[in-house]
Amino acid sequence: MSDNAQKSLYKLYGIKNCDTIKKARRFLEQQNVAYQFHDYRVDGLDETLMQKFIAELGYEALLNTRGTTWRKLPEAEREAINNADSAAALMLAQPAIIKRPLLCAADGSMLLGFNEDNYQTFIQEKS
Repeated sequence: MSDNAQKSLYKLYGIKNCDTIKKARRFLEQQNVAYQFHDYRVDGLDETLMQKFIAELGYEALLNTRGTTWRKLPEAEREAINNADSAAALMLAQPAIIKRPLLCAADGSMLLGFNEDNYQTFIQEKS
C-alpha cells in the first residue's frame, strides 16, 4: 500500500530507518491509509520542496535542534542558522536534521511529527 502513489492521498516524508517514521508508517498501514513514502536520503530533496515546507510550517518547526545531527554541528555553524535561507541550506545539505515525519495531504496541508490522535484527526478532516 505504501508505494501505491497513484491512489495515495498522502505523502510521508522522512528517513526509512527512523523509529518515529516506522511508527507513523505502521499506524497508516493499520488504518488502511494509502500513502507514498519519500525517503530524503533515497529520493532526495530539492530547494523547491524545501521552500514549500518552510512556507507552510516555518523553518523553526522543521529544524530538529534536539537530535544528534544538530548536536554534532560545530557551535559556530549552529549559531549561523538564524533565518529561513540558512536553515534551508543546512536541511538540504543534511536532511537528517529535518524534524520527522512530515505527512502531506493531497490538498497541500501538512502535519509535522507523529502522534496517533493528531494523525487520526488529520486523516478524518481530509476524508
